[in-house]
Amino acid sequence: MGNPILQFGTSRFLQAHADLFISEALEAGRALGRVTVVQTTANPESLARIDALRERGHYDVRIRGVRRAAVIDTTTRCDSISEALNANTDWPVVVERFARDARVVISNTGDRGYECFAEDTAELLSDSDNNSARVPRGFAAKLVVLLHARFNAGAEPLTLLPCELVTSNGDTLRALVANLARDWGTGSSFIRYIEHTCIWVNSLVDRIVSEPIRPIGACAEPYALWGIERRAGMVLPCEHEAMIVTDDLPHYERLKLLLLNLGHTWLAERWQADARAADENVLHAMRDPLLRADLESLWRDEVLPVFDALGQGNGAREYLDDVRERFENPFLDHRLSDIARNHEQKKQRRFQPVIELARGLGLGIEQPRLRAALAACA
Repeated sequence: MGNPILQFGTSRFLQAHADLFISEALEAGRALGRVTVVQTTANPESLARIDALRERGHYDVRIRGVRRAAVIDTTTRCDSISEALNANTDWPVVVERFARDARVVISNTGDRGYECFAEDTAELLSDSDNNSARVPRGFAAKLVVLLHARFNAGAEPLTLLPCELVTSNGDTLRALVANLARDWGTGSSFIRYIEHTCIWVNSLVDRIVSEPIRPIGACAEPYALWGIERRAGMVLPCEHEAMIVTDDLPHYERLKLLLLNLGHTWLAERWQADARAADENVLHAMRDPLLRADLESLWRDEVLPVFDALGQGNGAREYLDDVRERFENPFLDHRLSDIARNHEQKKQRRFQPVIELARGLGLGIEQPRLRAALAACA
């Protein structure tokens, strides 16, 4: 019997988040089992991680920062991953693991993970049993082929826990996979299997993992959250204090998006607009009195009134205390140049909802900083 947890993606984030949680839960007897990780790209660093996992079977996660005013600097050995596969060279094994062994599937395929490609066609299904079968390029296409193999094998229902930073990521990925299966003419029984038998879970991940330890491992902050929307029949990979099962995932999403993510993107906006130092990080920015005061005014005058109007002001201020502590972490080199990637799209996703919520709640606040930043997109 293979591992019950199958993971797509080898990112340093998953190494210091889900994989670390599972490792710690295994020690306490609270995990479903070990992880088979699947590398889905040909990125050289990712391939090096797969090679290192195969050679060592473990890696280190260094947790550094301040939590509730206590300085933390610890290193934990993570040994939850016991098998490492490369989708491009081990595809028949990936199909076998998915179709027969997996009970939970975790994914974090990056910003472009849900893209579809014209080269992924229904022909992938007809030759999926062939050891030389062509490997689907897109993640959604991979899931169609893998779920079709599981459907044909008559295996038990599967829980899929995407961790991509997409709102309603479980629902979004389910719709994408089901629509692709329809386009491929797979039949109504298989479509029902995708939409109603498999359990797609929306989740929210929150931890700053700022640096890799090469070739495998990561440095991360003490704060960690895995918010999981409750779904009937779902199977979780483990139990862990950083995992919250909730009926109100949008509440946690709103806190993260409109306070932490918005704060990061505001600092990146100022970094770009003011042509600040190329190597400036979040800590440097927080130690600049003028920039810090501007960020505090943004939170206080343009964002927190929205949470007050929603009746969530106290919780938002408590979360913001955590955000400040995280932004002031003296150990993490969280570069604003990294945060500024895909900046215009991030501004739209993180600034516009605050303006729309304020308008919908009839607040009448001006929100000049957010509006000016969005106007600069034009």
